[in-house]
Amino acid sequence: MKSLLFGVLLIFIGNPAIGQTYIGEKAEIKQILENGKNFSKYVNTSDYKMIGESYTKDAKIFPNNLKIIEGTEDILGYWRLPKGITIINHKIDPIEIKIIGNEAYDYGTYQGTTKKADGEEITWKGKYVIVWKKVGSDWKMYLDIWNSIK
Repeated sequence: MKSLLFGVLLIFIGNPAIGQTYIGEKAEIKQILENGKNFSKYVNTSDYKMIGESYTKDAKIFPNNLKIIEGTEDILGYWRLPKGITIINHKIDPIEIKIIGNEAYDYGTYQGTTKKADGEEITWKGKYVIVWKKVGSDWKMYLDIWNSIK
């Protein structure tokens, strides 16, 4: 009995994906996860070129308390930060990813920290849903919606 409990405990400790559901081909799921991590990296480094390339050409974003924003240029306009403001931490934590043909959805939580020009840091968190489309051999964000959690 002790060995069974120890084995179950090892499964839970050794498996960080407990509570996560990923449905689809492993290589495709891995690419979506990697693209999500890369997107956070681009936001953290203000790499606007790569932020733009993370979305499909007909993408739409649904920021908290704003209208729907469409197209690469307008989406980049949203992500461009005013001088002196930086995002020093942006991270998404997927809860579920499901691939259905050449589209997929992904939902989970996000968190981050913004540094203002005066050095003050503001932390934030929320929940998101992303609809991905396969473009060629890559997965890109088509619909991206998020809102904050107080």
